[in-house]
Amino acid sequence: MGLRERKKQRTRDALIDAALDLFLTRGYEATTIDQIAAEVEVSPRTFFRYFASKEDVALSLTADEQRMLLAELVSRPESESPFTALCQAMRSLLKMLREADDAETGRYLRCQKVVHSTPALLAGTMRLIKENERRLVAEVARRLGADPCDLQPQFIVAVFVSVALACFDERTQDPAILARRLEDLLTLAERSLCPGWDLPVRSATAQPATAAG
Repeated sequence: MGLRERKKQRTRDALIDAALDLFLTRGYEATTIDQIAAEVEVSPRTFFRYFASKEDVALSLTADEQRMLLAELVSRPESESPFTALCQAMRSLLKMLREADDAETGRYLRCQKVVHSTPALLAGTMRLIKENERRLVAEVARRLGADPCDLQPQFIVAVFVSVALACFDERTQDPAILARRLEDLLTLAERSLCPGWDLPVRSATAQPATAAG
């Protein structure tokens, strides 16, 4: 990133850190946008250049993860089957999580604590996941040459999302533990599912031709 982009990223990170600290000390409902901006010594107008609302800043890391997952999926080779591409996209995110520095890890842990202690944010997290799920379905459908309304791309993404969600619970928030658990679940799913289950029906069910006579 250039100097201007790095400065913007630092301001964004500072707003997230200030918001998370205030949510943990004062409570999500009791914290105001003015207070968050004041902690970073910027105006509320500057806050709104980065975030649309208090919920937006609280869920910013989740929204970033969902965007990165989709971007990683889009970048996967076309030769990969849809479920393999989804798993490899998730593994790219896990690699980022494992390589995070102390500041990023601390930010992630504080965010998880805030979200899991705030019902409105838990609901917001699920909304973001469902919104991105539709985008994942559209990309999987494109890879299959199918319509996003068809059952197969919806089923493939539903299986993937179910595997991913099975990894998370409010008792285990350590990113290293979550990364190992999710990798184990992805490996288990890949080993358990029938080969070709996520390919277009014409490819998965086609039988090799036999010689006449």
